[in-house]
Amino acid sequence: MTLHDRVRVHEVTLLSDNWYTLKTTAFDWRRNDGQWQRMHRETYDRGNGATLLPCNLAQRTVLLTRQFRYPAFVNGHDDLLIEAAAGLLDNAAPEERIRAEVEEELGLRLGAVQKVLEAFMSPGSVTEKLHFFVAEYEPSMRIGDGGGLAEEGEDIEVLELGIDEALAMVADGRIADAKTVMLLYHAQLHVFPPR
Repeated sequence: MTLHDRVRVHEVTLLSDNWYTLKTTAFDWRRNDGQWQRMHRETYDRGNGATLLPCNLAQRTVLLTRQFRYPAFVNGHDDLLIEAAAGLLDNAAPEERIRAEVEEELGLRLGAVQKVLEAFMSPGSVTEKLHFFVAEYEPSMRIGDGGGLAEEGEDIEVLELGIDEALAMVADGRIADAKTVMLLYHAQLHVFPPR
C-alpha cells in the first residue's frame, strides 16, 4: 500500500497567494488500524530551496550572513538572524541556484560544491525541501561585497567566523537558524579536520 492509497483529498481552499501560497485542505487519512479519519491542514508552499556553507580549511573559517527576518522577530528573536546563504530554487537546479545566491549574498564565485543532504525543514505545515551544500572558499574567489539584492528587500551583512566560534554561537543561542546549525555540525564532523 502506498501513501496515495491512504489519503483521500476532499477539498482544497486557497487562503492566500500574496507572497507564497497558503491553502487549507480537508482530507481523509487511513490510519494504521484501517479506519479513515477526516483531517484539516494548512500548507504553506514557498517552493524548494538550497543552502550552502563556504568553508576555508586553511583558516578554519566559514562565511555566514546576518539579516533581518520578520517571522523570527515576531516570535521574539530580538536580533538579526545569522544564517548560511540560501535561496529559493525558482525552477533552477539546486546547484545552479545556490551558486547564484552565494554570489549575490556573499560576493563569492565558488569552485566545486558538494551536496550533503536534502531535508524538509517544517513538514507539519511548510512544503519546502532544502538542498544542503558545502564548498571550500579562499579570498581569491571574491568577486564583490555581497549583501544581497536591494530590490528583493535584502540587506545582508557578510560574516567570516572561525568554525569553533560559530559552533559556540550555536551552543549559546546566537545562531538559531536550523539550516545553519545543520550545516555547521556537518562541517565540524565531515569538512574540518580535527585538531
